[in-house]
Amino acid sequence: MIPKDVKTTIRSLAREALGCRLCGEYHRAEALYAKALGLAEQALGETDVELAWLSNDAAVLYKYTGRFDDAHRLYMRALKTFKRSSKAEPLSLATVYHNVGGLEHARGRYKRAEAFARRSVVIREKAMGPDHPATAADVAALGAILEAQQQYDGAEQLYRRALRIFERTFGPDHYEIAVNLNNLATLSQSTGKTDEAEKLYRRALAMKEKLLGPEHPDVAITLNNIATLCRSENRLDEAAKLYRRSLSIFKRVLDPAHPNLVACAANYGRLLEEIEKCCCTRINSI
Repeated sequence: MIPKDVKTTIRSLAREALGCRLCGEYHRAEALYAKALGLAEQALGETDVELAWLSNDAAVLYKYTGRFDDAHRLYMRALKTFKRSSKAEPLSLATVYHNVGGLEHARGRYKRAEAFARRSVVIREKAMGPDHPATAADVAALGAILEAQQQYDGAEQLYRRALRIFERTFGPDHYEIAVNLNNLATLSQSTGKTDEAEKLYRRALAMKEKLLGPEHPDVAITLNNIATLCRSENRLDEAAKLYRRSLSIFKRVLDPAHPNLVACAANYGRLLEEIEKCCCTRINSI
């Protein structure tokens, strides 16, 4: 029999860790999840459904912080438990399949990502219907994976389907709407619709700043995207300001080797080279 106070402690740590993750306090969240997992592994055992959910939640964080191998290990533990347990519902599998798809997407393994994402959509549609917001989240995730494979028409159809569901369900201001506006913006940029892309990025940025605060890492993602668009249009000073703001947020919450931080720093470095070339060209033409 597991002491009630131990389970209470594990759940309290998990709730606090989730709150830190949602606020973008990733380092604090990692410490809390590590403590919760240590207690749960000792007290609950490897086959416990509660440990499986805790593993899934911690893995979500580890994906955000770039600890991809740790995230994969915990997702696989959660999947194994949910497949074996009579207490687990099919939606448990859908949630983990969605998350593993996101992890494989982040690792650039798009075919593997697509396979997991499609499993999630099938399970969720069967259980909750095609117009449920949870189904829409799975559909949007699949859209991002198709976009990464340059399947732009299919990606756009999925993004717009998800956006319609979110707007109908949540109204005009919601995190999922902001994420999908950002996704549509990247798609528009990839297909050369830069004016449309910037409008969508700006809407997504305003919504994220309102919902999450101006220093959240999700805000930094959209700032980096807008900066890249400005750079492509030779609006170099504007791009530099946006990259610097994005970098300052990433550096505060992410480890130096995190892919988002590395990519943003590389983008800013290339921009500085372009600015230097422009300055040299002006000097030589005088």
